Amino acid sequence: MQVVASAKIVPAEVGGDTPTIRLFALLEVIASRDQLFSLQTLVEATGLPKPTLHRMLQQLEGAGLLQRESDGRHYSMAVRLRRLAEALLLNDSHHGARHAVLRHLVEEVGESCNITALSGSEVVYLDRVETPAPLRFYLHPGSRVPVHCSASGKVFLAQMAREQRTRLLAHAPLERCTPGTLTDLDRLEREIKRVQRDGYAMDNEEFLPGLLCLAVLVPGPGGARSNLCVAVQAPIMRISPAKAKRLLPALQRAALALGGIDADVAASPALRERAAKARA
Repeated sequence: MQVVASAKIVPAEVGGDTPTIRLFALLEVIASRDQLFSLQTLVEATGLPKPTLHRMLQQLEGAGLLQRESDGRHYSMAVRLRRLAEALLLNDSHHGARHAVLRHLVEEVGESCNITALSGSEVVYLDRVETPAPLRFYLHPGSRVPVHCSASGKVFLAQMAREQRTRLLAHAPLERCTPGTLTDLDRLEREIKRVQRDGYAMDNEEFLPGLLCLAVLVPGPGGARSNLCVAVQAPIMRISPAKAKRLLPALQRAALALGGIDADVAASPALRERAAKARA
């Protein structure tokens, strides 16, 4: 995350009828930007008095939702808050619709498929449908894989700005999981450039020996940045890189269908009404 000068911060409203809602609104401000915040920059971002913000930050830190960085001045999201975000993604109200798209994709391509999200320096499996074939790799929802050696992870890295990607990888050890794992930052950056050019990423035995994976990004509503990928996985004895690429059209259709589900939810009148009430 980036520490920015206070002059660049656009003031945001932190209000509500209760102290709990105001704390939640402050979390929204912190979570909405790729930045670390100090007490002073939060004062300038929200317009709240410094003593009020100091008390709120202490409460959030004490609850394990925020954590103070090593300099003692800046704050970031803590593990408890990240776990809450993941639980919401795993159990959201339109999970059934997403699962139906995933099940149809597996029927079409004949291999196991999953939906993933980025969580810190790891990729978390939100949903998965297994192939009926007897030989398969089983990774259940909630499983985590490193960002640098997974197809979905490369897709997520590819949509970041270079500076954000550099910060993330600087604090994520590039562990060698197989002989094919990319552990050199320059080589990984070249691979990211290829993903940006081609619009998909491949993990060719980089995370697990014998496993090949192809992933694409699920488009965000209205062109917004997305934190979802859909991917197909198969053992290399059944699928080669060339054969995996032939599954790309089916994977892209599934990604569009999943993006449409999120767009429908974001555009629903009930959701817009709740959002308006939250901003009031």
